[in-house]
Amino acid sequence: MTRVEDSAPAIAFEHLSVRRGNNQILEDICAGVPRGGNTVLVGPNGAGKTTLLLCLIGEAPYTGRILPDGRRDAAWPRLAYVPQQLQMDGGLPLLVSEFLSLERQRRPLWLGLKAGARARARRLLALVRAEHLENRRLGDLSGGELRRVLLAAALGHEPELLVLDEPEAGVDFQGERLFWEVLDTARREYGFTQLMVSHNLPLAAHYATHVICLNKYVRAEGPPRTTLTAATLLNLFGVPIHLYPDQCDGADPACPQCGALHGPDHLPSDPGQRLNVLAPLPCRGCALHVPPAATAAPDNPAEAGNTAGGNPHA
Repeated sequence: MTRVEDSAPAIAFEHLSVRRGNNQILEDICAGVPRGGNTVLVGPNGAGKTTLLLCLIGEAPYTGRILPDGRRDAAWPRLAYVPQQLQMDGGLPLLVSEFLSLERQRRPLWLGLKAGARARARRLLALVRAEHLENRRLGDLSGGELRRVLLAAALGHEPELLVLDEPEAGVDFQGERLFWEVLDTARREYGFTQLMVSHNLPLAAHYATHVICLNKYVRAEGPPRTTLTAATLLNLFGVPIHLYPDQCDGADPACPQCGALHGPDHLPSDPGQRLNVLAPLPCRGCALHVPPAATAAPDNPAEAGNTAGGNPHA
């Protein structure tokens, strides 16, 4: 069986850059989106992830090339896009079934939906496990419910490439896990290629087939297991993040407050430190905490009140 990673790219970014005035948003992006897989873009806020998606759907200017199938002469795939949020009038008396039928019915909605349009809306809602929302008003939906309806609308276009910008943002953990599961099932059943932005690293590690770590430029790319390493995530986000316990090593910064190393399950390499393994240790590189020198006792006791808030873990 051919692995997704070994497939020809559905989309290839070649030396793509975006600059707005003096702000370099993206620089020399070279990356691929394997066909039939779930590629997840991860990175801190302001890294250029949404901008890259906007370039792909033709909504942002750029230099460089975006090549379907990795070739200049290839036809573009049928594309559907799910945005971060939908701006609309919350009081609009539009039912979910009517929203999903807007492109398929010409007669006014107040005359009622045709049987075929209603059956199609029900089928799309079933794809995202949201049949119960058929007769709900769009403005009455929760964030998670609305995102599933937007996903149903996107799937109604029968896309070859589905692009999603933080589709699970603002959804609780249970709803977020359900959304990823619905996406994964639909992708496997219909065979489309998926490219999405997400900040949920554990779910990305579980469901993604390919990951692109982005912060202005590509920091790493490949399968989740070999890409979302502790070293890469520290470089990307500036804080210790360990998704895979066996990837922790003695070179990682020690920080008991954020649990990176030197806890009960991570003994120091120096045997002499093991007796005091649970004692507070100085942080040697964690961006979450102020260096010890910044929180030392002031020479003037009167200044103590001005320094008490310097370390959130003091």
